[in-house]
Amino acid sequence: MPLAAASDKLPSLARNLFRPASRRPPRTLRHILALDDFEHCARRRLPRPLFGYVSGAAETHLSLKDNREAFGTYAFKPHVLVDVSRRDQQTTLFGRAYASPFGIAPMGLAALSAYRGDLALARAAHAANIPMVLSGSSLIRLEDVIEAAPDAWFQAYLPGDQRRIDALLDRVAGAGYRTLVLTVDIPVAGNRENNVRSGFSTPLRPSLRLAWEGLTHPRWLFGTFARTLLRHGMPHFENSYAERGAPILSSSVLRDFSGRDHLDWVHFDHIRRRWRGALVVKGILSGRDAAIARERGADGVIVSNHAGRQLDGAAAPLRVLPEIVAACGGMPVLMDSGVRRGTDVLKALALGAAFVFVGRPFTYAAAIAGQAGVAHAIALLQAEIDRNTALLGLRHCTDITPEFLLRR
Repeated sequence: MPLAAASDKLPSLARNLFRPASRRPPRTLRHILALDDFEHCARRRLPRPLFGYVSGAAETHLSLKDNREAFGTYAFKPHVLVDVSRRDQQTTLFGRAYASPFGIAPMGLAALSAYRGDLALARAAHAANIPMVLSGSSLIRLEDVIEAAPDAWFQAYLPGDQRRIDALLDRVAGAGYRTLVLTVDIPVAGNRENNVRSGFSTPLRPSLRLAWEGLTHPRWLFGTFARTLLRHGMPHFENSYAERGAPILSSSVLRDFSGRDHLDWVHFDHIRRRWRGALVVKGILSGRDAAIARERGADGVIVSNHAGRQLDGAAAPLRVLPEIVAACGGMPVLMDSGVRRGTDVLKALALGAAFVFVGRPFTYAAAIAGQAGVAHAIALLQAEIDRNTALLGLRHCTDITPEFLLRR
């Protein structure tokens, strides 16, 4: 068959996926072939305290390591001699069609790793038609982010204080967000010894060590931090509550973490009554809790151990995913933590996930090349999913079932 005729058989999405490969990406991205490559570059670009914050996890990193190892416990059993010329990866979630079955997970302090980082993430996601979840620990006003990406989601860390909960919910709804992600696995802060060792704190404390880290990373110092100060002033925690929070750099101000250990299912019931949009519960690791969330009106759950950043030794989401899918009775089950390849996405889909989210690699991509870096990361993952869908003998990536997997 002539090449032109074969090309005409490809659906428009598949052709679009491969089109970026025919153009040379920006020089800083030409050697980036997979999501893991972004981490190696970001290690050189970011000051040690910042890289330690993004890359690190709780205590001995048991959960962080197992999040990746869990994917290796499954092998594929492909189907062959299947016409896969008309394949695609469009996925519908909460009534909205997305280009791919993955999105950008909430990552706090993205605007400290990259200039206007939350906006870079949001704009790239919007252009690619995938969801981006804005973190409650972000440094750019939630109103500015949804103006740049009208389909962004908002993730909240809520205290057990009804007045403050209501005020933040009203602000988020007033800005136009339609999907709220309630993170429930942080009654207290995780024991992140890695942050102490790398010199990171929130807010950051001025010190000779911190100054030296800035001076020895001039591309970050002038391209991100100084540029932000000159154009927008000192960054603050803008979205933890309805009111503005602490500045990111201070010798005396303390960030408010109070009251989160009071949050319970009674508060959830109140949030469900007040919030009119889709309500997703993030941080679920047991079928019991997933069933409670469904019974109390959640629209979906995200199976997550907070990327290993809270309870060290908490189960890897992929390992408990089948149990939670069974408990949810058809309610969408989403997953994050440890996803790095298209094969990871497909394994999660095979075990019942409706969608997955990826965090750290997109933050690294933004740190290296801003919106262009995030767009490149999205394209890499989309291309892997498309290729692996074909190699598995599937026309649509969401058609994958457990029969395609073998537990090692």
